Amino acid sequence: MRILIIEDEAPLRQQIIERLAGEGYTVDASGDGREGLFLASEYPLDLAVVDLGLPGMPGLEIIRTLRADGHTLPILILTARGKWEEKVTGLEAGADDYLVKPFHMEELLARIKALLRRAGGNGQEALHFGPVTLEPAAQRVALDGAPLELTAFEYRLLEYLARHRDKVVPKSELADYLYPHDEDRDSNVIEVLIGRLRRKLDPANQLQPIETLRGRGYRFTLGPT
Repeated sequence: MRILIIEDEAPLRQQIIERLAGEGYTVDASGDGREGLFLASEYPLDLAVVDLGLPGMPGLEIIRTLRADGHTLPILILTARGKWEEKVTGLEAGADDYLVKPFHMEELLARIKALLRRAGGNGQEALHFGPVTLEPAAQRVALDGAPLELTAFEYRLLEYLARHRDKVVPKSELADYLYPHDEDRDSNVIEVLIGRLRRKLDPANQLQPIETLRGRGYRFTLGPT
């Protein structure tokens, strides 16, 4: 899962980044509203956390612009404004939830997980693809009911392919999803991760859960059950 944090308070932004990264999420971050809008518009994200009081562009304008452009990713507002009228304004602009500062990091995590569950599976706790079961909230995978040990990168790669099972996903798109925008990317890493996933999901070499389309990308072949 890839999350964008748009928050101008540097200490708070860093705390959120470190906590979400520790939970296995890929995190992009910005302290400027215009840069945050660019990141939200250009990169494949699963959720955005947006502060309302931002330099460059206010959080409400970011949200309105994203919704007007057709972006449907869940948006969680962070605000120091506790009045109910301001909360309503944020929700009417297109946000999905809000959290008033100061807050406990555990509450932020709970809100994020709830929004991701709602967006990813219509409230379902688990996604089933033949013998493979994904639990997005817990970031767990099972094969025929037995838990699989996956790294955070392997899990994120598998979930992205599974959620986009009806399309061929180019290697460049996977790299955009897996790596924050300011990190060096090595396409060979994608190939290594795909190989590991195939061996873990299909130890008997019977399922062929991930198809390679040479020069085009990868496709998850297991249908939902």
